[in-house]
Amino acid sequence: MLKKEALLLIPNVLKVFLENGQIKSFTFDGRTTVKDVMVTLQDRLSLRHIEHFALVLEYSSLEQSHRFLLLQDKQPLAHVVQRTHYHGMRCLFRVSFFPKDPVELLRHDPAAFEYLYIQVG
Repeated sequence: MLKKEALLLIPNVLKVFLENGQIKSFTFDGRTTVKDVMVTLQDRLSLRHIEHFALVLEYSSLEQSHRFLLLQDKQPLAHVVQRTHYHGMRCLFRVSFFPKDPVELLRHDPAAFEYLYIQVG
């Protein structure tokens, strides 16, 4: 039995956990890529700049409490799900690298800055 946080509860529907506690669901097929989900999240969250963000898989291991696996934009979601042991994993939308100048991000994309702030604050 899968936990409620598991990557897939329904076949071909990916749940993405956001830092504000929301969960966004995405249906996918063999052609859907990580980038497709990122673009949809960009629209849904009203972000102008997503270059600082990525989808990551979070999982627990025996050696370390939490580990993160960064997903590449061109990876098909079906391939990610087939190639990973996804039981107990969660897909998160997270900051992948911190901007050089956060104030610049605030000026150009307040929504992205707020999402960054929630994550590091």
